[in-house]
Amino acid sequence: MKKHFAFFVSAFVSIPLLVACGSNSDDQASGDGEFSPDDPVDVTIGVTGTDTPQWDYISELAAEEGINITIQRFNDYVQPNLALDEGELDANAFQTVSYFDNFVEEHHLSVEAIGSTVIAPMGLYSDRYESVEDIPDGAEITIDQEVTNQARNLMLLEQAGLLELDEDFGVTSGVDQITNNPKNIQLTQISAGNAPRVMQDVDASVINNGFAVDAGLIPVEDAIYLEDETATPYINIIAAQSDNTGNPALQRIVEIYQSDEVARFIEEEYQGAQIPTAVSLEELNSYPR
Repeated sequence: MKKHFAFFVSAFVSIPLLVACGSNSDDQASGDGEFSPDDPVDVTIGVTGTDTPQWDYISELAAEEGINITIQRFNDYVQPNLALDEGELDANAFQTVSYFDNFVEEHHLSVEAIGSTVIAPMGLYSDRYESVEDIPDGAEITIDQEVTNQARNLMLLEQAGLLELDEDFGVTSGVDQITNNPKNIQLTQISAGNAPRVMQDVDASVINNGFAVDAGLIPVEDAIYLEDETATPYINIIAAQSDNTGNPALQRIVEIYQSDEVARFIEEEYQGAQIPTAVSLEELNSYPR
């Protein structure tokens, strides 16, 4: 995949409402049952981090229709997918489609995306400098060690003018495809969740949106450089087990997430730190692998 994506602004679309969910009974797991306030179903959704007010709001809306959502929180990007594949979750919602694709292929999981949610712009943060231009020669910058996030980190640093990348740089490329490093930046690879904690010890850190917010950072205010455009691979998704993608309650949750009402809530709550992005599964799956 070329590094210069066709960027876009997505219009809101509806995901067709199928019919009811859950993994708590044979009827629910098969997707044959109906749900209502008088005959509710239980759904467990895995997320990362603690700052997820949209899920509290979505849970309230879903409960009115007979879908009782339990949020299970994780502090890494590995366990939510493993737990989903093993049937401990009905769905998860924490990752970009590029990370998901790579993880599923690497771990041979039977899970699929069932809907898009938001784009969460990634940022470059620093306790020492107020702008990218202030970053000195030889500066140390932390980047994610996970392959798809690392590729995104490096593309962000290229956008910021700190690096130049190979023409064929893609969503699983790495540091070996840096073609020019004019400031001799030292790139230190770390786990994404550690980036906010080590930021004070280095010149700057690229930090995933969710971890930045959990650390008390406000991306649109505190980042010295923030992604200004985002491509399809970095849209966040809701995922489910492959044999449960038609689950009616999960389909209804996707539809609620993609509603104008929830979009307004996210826009007001995050003030640009998360951007509601509802696209069809066809478009979501259209970027070159």
